[in-house]
Amino acid sequence: MDELERLSVEEFKETKKSPIVLVLDNVRSLNNVGSAFRTGDAFRVEKIYLCGITGQPPHRDIQKTALGATESVDWEYSLHTLDTVKKLKSEGYQICALEQVDQSVMLNEFSPDKGKKYALVFGNEVFGVEEEVLKACDQVLEIPQLGTKHSLNISVSLGIAVWDLMVKLKQL
Repeated sequence: MDELERLSVEEFKETKKSPIVLVLDNVRSLNNVGSAFRTGDAFRVEKIYLCGITGQPPHRDIQKTALGATESVDWEYSLHTLDTVKKLKSEGYQICALEQVDQSVMLNEFSPDKGKKYALVFGNEVFGVEEEVLKACDQVLEIPQLGTKHSLNISVSLGIAVWDLMVKLKQL
């Protein structure tokens, strides 16, 4: 760890975080939840909100992909994603869902404001982000895709979106 210059969990908790929180809206795969924690750790997100049916630590399948990130990244459970989105909005977060909908903004064309905080909402693997949650968002972002599937795993989408936002906010 010393050679890699990695932070200890205690140091991570004390370190300034990026202005990003993640909201998982009824994500059913525990491996995707674990990946969200691991990505959250990699980019020092402020917090992860686990909503609805989204699994919570401690769980063996979450731990398998999180590799201990459930210890470093703060998280909170909420029964209803919409309640979490409303709370974050009241705290000054810009709410951005990642989804394929009419009028979405392509991620590569999205220009975040450097002085703002962002909540990125990721939805269920089959049904996406709940309709009522989409309506409450400030923006809906879409990752441009060129293949036949036009679908990415949540863990991949999450990694792309957080990295892109971190670069644009000059956090890297």
